[in-house]
This record gives sequence, C-alpha cells and structure tokens, in this order.
Amino acid sequence: MGSIIDGSLWYFSLTVFVIGVVWNLVRIVFGKRKADFSIPRDSAVAGALRTLISRFIPDRHMLPRISLQVVAGYMFHLGLFVLLFFAAPHVRFLDEHILGFGWSPAPHWLFIVSAQFAFLGLIMLWLHRVINVVSRLISDRGDHIAAILTFVVMLTGCLALLETFNELRLLHRLSVELWLIYFPFSRLMHAFTFVPSRMFTGAWFGRRGVGS
Repeated sequence: MGSIIDGSLWYFSLTVFVIGVVWNLVRIVFGKRKADFSIPRDSAVAGALRTLISRFIPDRHMLPRISLQVVAGYMFHLGLFVLLFFAAPHVRFLDEHILGFGWSPAPHWLFIVSAQFAFLGLIMLWLHRVINVVSRLISDRGDHIAAILTFVVMLTGCLALLETFNELRLLHRLSVELWLIYFPFSRLMHAFTFVPSRMFTGAWFGRRGVGS
C-alpha cells in the first residue's frame, strides 16, 4: 500500500490536479463571450487591476458586518500559505521531487504560529458557515467537504512531523492526494479563479467608467 501511495497514486493525483486546474482556467479565460459593443468610457485594464487589488481590503461600511469572516479568512489563508511553502518538510519535498530547487524554510516557531492561525481560521470559517443562517442556506455539501478535507490534510501533516511512524507520513500523503484529486472539481478552485474573476468584473465596470 505504501508503494502505491508514494508512487502511482501520487502521480495520478498530481496529473488530475494539473490537468483539472489548467482546463478550468483555459475555459474561464478563453471561453466564448458576447461581443461588447458599448462605447468605452475608461480603461478596462485599469479597472481590472483596481478591482483585483482593492478587493483585498474590505469596504469600511461592510467591515463591521463581516469582520469575523475577514479576520478568520486572512488567518487561514496566510497561515496555510506559510505551511505549504515554508514548512521545512514541504521545502525539502518541493526541492527533491517537483522543482529541483528550494529555499530557506521558516523557523520552527513561525511554523507553529502559522499552523495555529490556519487551524483556528479554518474552524472559525466553518463554524460561521454552519451557525450563521444566511451562510448555512447558501452552503452546500461541497463547501463542507472542502473544509473537512483541508482540515484533515493539515491535521495529518502535523502528525507526520512526529516522524516516529512511517504510517503517519503515508496517511498525510494519502490525504493530500485525495485533496489534489478533489481540488479541480470543488470550491477549492477559487485559489486560482479569484484573480481572473476579479479582473473580469473590474474590466467590465472599468470600461463603462464605473468604480467597482
């Protein structure tokens, strides 16, 4: 079983992930759209860039209502970013198996802090999705599966750091492979689609001279 997880299943999951992500992005960027015959009143490019950047900062009038989602969202995403790309085992794995080069990993204390932020942020976001009436109504099974699967990946990753049993490493790798296979067909794709989505919206409004 270990040889399958480290071998064929890993390559299969990575292939599904790459092909699925690329296909979704190509479909979004080059998909057929209706011709825009409106007279341009401003720059679509400027509108796209403005919207892309401005959306990282919540509107001050909305902030009191969405402060929990904003704080938890930044905690989770920034924490997960550090874990994915600066945890020592991940840097070593990327160097040896994917990229062929690496960089200086984060110190252990930063890894611990990032892990706590990522876990707490994810739990807060999921609890809000379950408890808040509006969020609960607009959420479906896919939202919960994505959150739970991501939590399992992070949890097994922390257990694998013990490096006492090879089974813990295999369990983490198996959860990552399931996560990679599920990724292109789920809400997790927003990690790649939020940029073209924001830019398309900003370009549409920018061409019409409307701030967005």
